[in-house]
Order: sequence, then structure tokens, then C-alpha cells
Amino acid sequence: MDYEKLCKNILELDSKIRFTGVVNTKGVLINNFEQAGVKQYLSPDELKMSIHYSMWEWEKSQNLSHELGFEKSSVLEYDKVTLISIPIDDSNLFVASIEPNEDYFKMIMKIKSLIQTATNE
Repeated sequence: MDYEKLCKNILELDSKIRFTGVVNTKGVLINNFEQAGVKQYLSPDELKMSIHYSMWEWEKSQNLSHELGFEKSSVLEYDKVTLISIPIDDSNLFVASIEPNEDYFKMIMKIKSLIQTATNE
């Protein structure tokens, strides 16, 4: 899968998407893009910390998958942004931040559609 293309395509879906990225199981940000002209709230080290927390949450959710099924998405709402995580496969996690108070359910559905399309290419 072309993660760079995926991140770019998702960022272009909506101007309310602030950031897109793909993280591997080691917590390394493989690709990422930011919306031009949008104020970034996190320093590079804080971004790494945020990604670490997203990976930690994803790993925790996998511990209950035998009972609940696999995680489909995760949302964290903050005052300034909403963070979205969507597993791509067993080893990669898509992460995004969107403007607060946006309809994150609709955004997740759009993002999943593009991930599915990229998976089938």
C-alpha cells in the first residue's frame, strides 16, 4: 500500500483534517502530512509521545479482541483537536487530527472508505 498517497488523499478529503499519518508497530511514523497554514499544537517530541499513546491504546484494545472483536476506530476529543486512530492492518495504524466539534463519525467513514480503496489497489 502506498501510505504517502493514502495520507495525502485523506488530507485532501476535507480542510478540517489537520494532520494525517501512518504508524507501524514499532511506533515509527512512516508517512505524515499536515494541512498547510494550520497551527500545530505539538512539538515533534510531543507528537512522538501522542503517537506512542495511540499505539499503546491500540495494543490494549487487542487484548480484548477475542471477546469484543477487533478495534475499528478510536476517538479522543480535546479542546483544540480531535484525534482519530484507525487500524489499517495488523501492523499499521492510521492516525489523524481534525478540528474540534467536527462530526468525527462522518470523517471516520470517509477515511475508512479511502483506506479500503487503497487496500484493494
